[in-house]
Amino acid sequence: MDAVRVALLREVLAGTEWPGATRRFAAMLRRSVAPVGPAAGGRLLLVGTEGYEPWHLAAHLVDEAAWSGQPELAPTLVRHRVLPDEPPHLSVGLGRLAAAGRGHTVLVVAPGPPGEGLLERVHDARRAGATVLSLDGGDEELGGLAHDALSVPDDAGLDLDTVQHLVSAAAGENSLPVQRGPRRLRDRLSRLADQLTAPPPIRW
Repeated sequence: MDAVRVALLREVLAGTEWPGATRRFAAMLRRSVAPVGPAAGGRLLLVGTEGYEPWHLAAHLVDEAAWSGQPELAPTLVRHRVLPDEPPHLSVGLGRLAAAGRGHTVLVVAPGPPGEGLLERVHDARRAGATVLSLDGGDEELGGLAHDALSVPDDAGLDLDTVQHLVSAAAGENSLPVQRGPRRLRDRLSRLADQLTAPPPIRW
């Protein structure tokens, strides 16, 4: 979903909770992965459920990381099943969650029940010091485990995929320091032009 469609979607949703809620959640995501040392990438772990893999969100966050100059937003996609001979960025299994701890953020995307196995792994990561965020369909256990959660129940009027688009777009916003204000509009226009002319992501 390009910048123009995101803007139109926000206009349609004006007056509802969703533009503000997705921006708030995106701000929490940015804060949780903000670099605290020389390493800027590899600290955001994105994981779905056994039946739902958030590869589309992964691709959009990679794009936002590049366009906004925030490499820390580029996630490591953690998968329940990794097939032989897949490229490195698609070859990270659930064992990666066992190494998560302080300084890592685990973003769980779960339209339905996450499953006990995933909940246990995420709980262990939280206990080791990782920040846990959740985009979900309203699962109480996952929501209670997360430091911050954005839930999209069945009667919300939009689906979780749409909310993911809004969150990923908002995650790359407001990235430039205030003191760089004179360049900010130019940079945003340049970024918009890049988004409108860029081909769809092919890595995923």
